[in-house]
Amino acid sequence: MDSHTHKVRLRGIRAGIARLKADCLIATKPANVTYLTGFTGDDSWAVVLPGAVILVTDSRYSEQAAAQCRFCRIVERKEAMAKAIAELLRNRRGIKTAAVEKSISLANFQSLKKNLSCRLKAAEGIVESARRKKDNSEVSAIRAAAKIAARAFERVLRHVKPGLTENKLAGIVDFEIRKAGGTNSFETIVAFGPNASRPHHQPTSRKLRKNDTVLIDFGARHNGYCCDLTRCFPVGTAGGLYTRVYAVVKQAQAAALKMVKAGVEISSIDAAAKEIIKKAGLPVYDHGTGHGLGLEIHELPVVSNKSKGTLRVGDMITIEPAVYIPGRLGVRIEDDILVTKNGCVVLTANCPKG
Repeated sequence: MDSHTHKVRLRGIRAGIARLKADCLIATKPANVTYLTGFTGDDSWAVVLPGAVILVTDSRYSEQAAAQCRFCRIVERKEAMAKAIAELLRNRRGIKTAAVEKSISLANFQSLKKNLSCRLKAAEGIVESARRKKDNSEVSAIRAAAKIAARAFERVLRHVKPGLTENKLAGIVDFEIRKAGGTNSFETIVAFGPNASRPHHQPTSRKLRKNDTVLIDFGARHNGYCCDLTRCFPVGTAGGLYTRVYAVVKQAQAAALKMVKAGVEISSIDAAAKEIIKKAGLPVYDHGTGHGLGLEIHELPVVSNKSKGTLRVGDMITIEPAVYIPGRLGVRIEDDILVTKNGCVVLTANCPKG
């Protein structure tokens, strides 16, 4: 993050603080702290003031903060966080109301309320709304994460053979992501055969069989930013039902992708994918067709039938239609999409799929 990017981000955040009629923002959510400061460690909060951004951390992270936080002041606390924040804001002119993110724990909120002399106001979505539009540095980081994931997946395919367990293959995926230069975005999902009908299946000791099917939902993280992919494929000869279902899901994703561009109603993208599956006489999935991603694996906007509003330039979303037939199979195809004025860019297009 360069100086210009940091200034642009803060301009939007301070506008949100002003709309809330607050004088500063206390950011406690780790992803929001990263967005505001560049810091990727733990147990640290950020305070956005009219003329400065302050990272409040402790001695475990001082060296890391000094290297990562080029455009904010760093305060190393020696006491509980609430007391450190109170000391920071004490006697500061013009700070009568402090906005605090709703994601804060009740215990921390009560502690802040006890120690701060200014009024507290709950804030929701100030930083998350600003995070929705990805700038060039964020797109570059997600693109790099996608390349890492693709490279790891190609290596993973070499290990897939009958007798391998879901647990072991999940471990191989994680290891290959590390070898390729990333870390996991989330806990890897590996599902063989009928286990793939469970959208968030947890890998087990089930062994891969001859003429079986595989679903892998995985992601890499690079410089704090995530990618999220799902790939499905047969091992040996795929049955006729699986082949048909895969073709329909692929068609559903293509229909959704064709609609993706700035200004399009988000719910219509969900409807387009589900209509293909419905017309094919297959069960329509209940979850949304996609979600935003970035510093977190789930961000704004949500792509579902309940979504309000339209896509915007700079949105980063997944498109992941699926068909689940309990006891038989599950197919989901997921890619990461950058929304542009006239269409979209598939950042995960270089990751092999059937």
